[in-house]
Amino acid sequence: METPFLVWILTIAFILGLLIFDFVSHVRTPHEPTIRESATWSIVYIAIAVAFGVGMGVTSGWTTGAEYFAGYLTEKALSVDNLFVFLIIMTSFAVPRSYQQKVLLVGIAIALVSRGLFIALGVTIIDNFSWVFYLFGVLLFWLAYGQLRGRHDDSAGESRLVTVLRRIIPTSDDYDADRLTTRVDGRRLFTPLLLVMLAIGLTDVLFALDSIPAIFGLTQNAFVVFTANAFSLLGLRQLYFVISGLLERLVYLAQGLAVILAFIGLKLVFHALHVNEVPFINGGRAIDWIPEIPIWFSLGFIVVTILVATGLSLRESGSAARADEVTAPE
Repeated sequence: METPFLVWILTIAFILGLLIFDFVSHVRTPHEPTIRESATWSIVYIAIAVAFGVGMGVTSGWTTGAEYFAGYLTEKALSVDNLFVFLIIMTSFAVPRSYQQKVLLVGIAIALVSRGLFIALGVTIIDNFSWVFYLFGVLLFWLAYGQLRGRHDDSAGESRLVTVLRRIIPTSDDYDADRLTTRVDGRRLFTPLLLVMLAIGLTDVLFALDSIPAIFGLTQNAFVVFTANAFSLLGLRQLYFVISGLLERLVYLAQGLAVILAFIGLKLVFHALHVNEVPFINGGRAIDWIPEIPIWFSLGFIVVTILVATGLSLRESGSAARADEVTAPE
């Protein structure tokens, strides 16, 4: 179903309004948010995302609503995984906690723009080349394998990015409050804060290679793809401060994401076999006897996988903590 242009405009205006509100009410004055403040606003943004999905289900049908929720949960899980890298970048730049909110909000704004462009490109490609589903499927299998290898164990990629940015952009050694430029010995230089924003923004462009094919495996509705991405990013700043101390405890998150990405990759391949002619098999016709995986099954699979990965992670980290207490010298 084609989404009316007016609905697109109103939705984008609403998302921009949330970003502006976030900046004016929380980020403009630098401070380190409390856990209570961050948790409260994280819940508010999740509630807005859920309300939007319910509204989509009521107005456009619950199949579309289920596609949105499956996409939102997948993108949210991938976003939490990406917080590992954000934490590495913040640490490598020694960003003071009071300035990290501004960095994250700018990074989210860059991510919204870049993902919007990726989505527009993806829709165009899918409309003209249906065989791209095979490519997306293979890419998701490869990304699932990358998750199993534990891509966050090595921060060499982030270090190279930091080195390249420092060579290109004249930068001061020290921060100057939350300013992006400063004057040193009469020279106007950028502060490290700009480098952090660029590093997080550029890193999120790479993350789009995970998220965009994944959500196109759940739905080809451009409006659902965009809104699921947008609402998964909104509130990510608050979530960072809520769970930054818990990220290391999510020891099985990468494995859970690997299972989800591989599942969506399989769903994409099945869909590709339905919509494309298959040379040398089935008389060169599309294979319509392989069942399409329904969106309700996909949604349930994603929810169960996230819950199992989280539960196993917390149990494992809890057991490790108790073991450390037992072996610690008195």
